[in-house]
Amino acid sequence: MFKLSFCVAALLLSLGASAATSLAPACVAKQGKVDEKGFVAIGGIEQWITVRGDSCANPVILVIHGGPGNPLSPFADQLFGGWNEQFTVVQWDQRGTGMTYGRSTPPADSRLSIEQMRDDGVEVARYLAARFGKQKVILWGSSWGSILGVHMAKAHPELFHAYLGTAQLVNERENGAASYAKLMGLARAADDKASLAVLEGVGAPPWTDPRSFGKVRRVSRKYEAKVSTPAPAAWWKMAAEYTTPKAQADYEAGEDYSFISFVGMKGDGMLSQLDLPKLGTDFAIPMFFVEGAHDLVAPPELAQRYYESIRAPQKGLVLLERVGHDPNQDMMDAQYKILKERILPLTR
Repeated sequence: MFKLSFCVAALLLSLGASAATSLAPACVAKQGKVDEKGFVAIGGIEQWITVRGDSCANPVILVIHGGPGNPLSPFADQLFGGWNEQFTVVQWDQRGTGMTYGRSTPPADSRLSIEQMRDDGVEVARYLAARFGKQKVILWGSSWGSILGVHMAKAHPELFHAYLGTAQLVNERENGAASYAKLMGLARAADDKASLAVLEGVGAPPWTDPRSFGKVRRVSRKYEAKVSTPAPAAWWKMAAEYTTPKAQADYEAGEDYSFISFVGMKGDGMLSQLDLPKLGTDFAIPMFFVEGAHDLVAPPELAQRYYESIRAPQKGLVLLERVGHDPNQDMMDAQYKILKERILPLTR
């Protein structure tokens, strides 16, 4: 347990610290920056959380990263630094990933579950509300995080002002079939024999070989790159504390562990359970989506059909040209616009 101090400037958690949701709010002043990082007791293990913002009074955004083995905490300053003026932005290395993997390494034969990750996320949201004196937080999810984020929004809407999803995955079979068909069409039109060999070699999904997903993802990135604006290279330079040999090894090992949990050894991982409409399409919180027109992993027509089926207090969808599955400047700008113009007023 770390020793609590109230912040009117920056408050820094030590790397070895842990905390409980019963802590008093960190920010009692209406002014002052917050800068925290450390391990928090979540779901019975210590999990890594970083928090940055220009004012304790600002609304809190909980970032649910993708992968599921790709935490954004090493890149947070580049990706989200511009959001700190209006929001307090929280990065969470989920169970089995990044710094959390290094601190709380799971047994090699264990596997993650959507339910366990959902419950972890809900506990993180409760922790943040208690720690920063908020009734609710904003929920942000991308790719795998868009699956987990919707599960969290359905399970405990009372914790969230709104949900903002991007690269939204909806249904495993429909997403897989649409993605594969699009890639086959593009490769045939380009007479791309190398890509066709990969796609024909793995066959149409669902797959029982865990390597198939990665092979096809390399092809989809190739074609997305032809029609999307690349993200600045500087975005993907890790902060120094994530570049130590141990941190790098933990990040890579967490990627491998989480990927197997996601796809499964025989196509029976968390991805096989993806069916968001089955959860119900009535939501108690506003639901917003930002989608890339050229997303070949989460085809936007499926996200749009899901969006149209949703009933919520408010909703909105933005479709972006020159954007694929991975973030770029257009995607980040569009999300920030929704946060400022549509979601920020909901927090007052």
